[in-house]
Amino acid sequence: MEQSPPSVVADEEPKYGGYSRFEIELEFVQSLANPFYLNHLASQKILNEPAFVAYLSYLRYWTRPPYIKYLNYPGPTLKHLQLLQEERFRQDIISPDLAQTLAAEGVTASVDWHKGD
Repeated sequence: MEQSPPSVVADEEPKYGGYSRFEIELEFVQSLANPFYLNHLASQKILNEPAFVAYLSYLRYWTRPPYIKYLNYPGPTLKHLQLLQEERFRQDIISPDLAQTLAAEGVTASVDWHKGD
């Protein structure tokens, strides 16, 4: 059974540890913007687990309205979410060099954006 995305209105959702499913999933999907966190997940073999891969696929709802507007860093968050859909990337991100490269690309993109390029 495929689960539907949570309601944006948190008051309509049950609470888990005081937070709605929407809030929990928002916090998690935003953590995917951090390439070093992705490297950590790979080193713990979490990215190899079929249930987690299915969860990553489910999280693609964040690419669509109304959810996308809640992301603080939509660029890297959605880029990494898309890359995580690919088995090859899930294997390659275990490399600290790849995590460092992604982090450097993120810094460069941020600097360029602030310069107005």
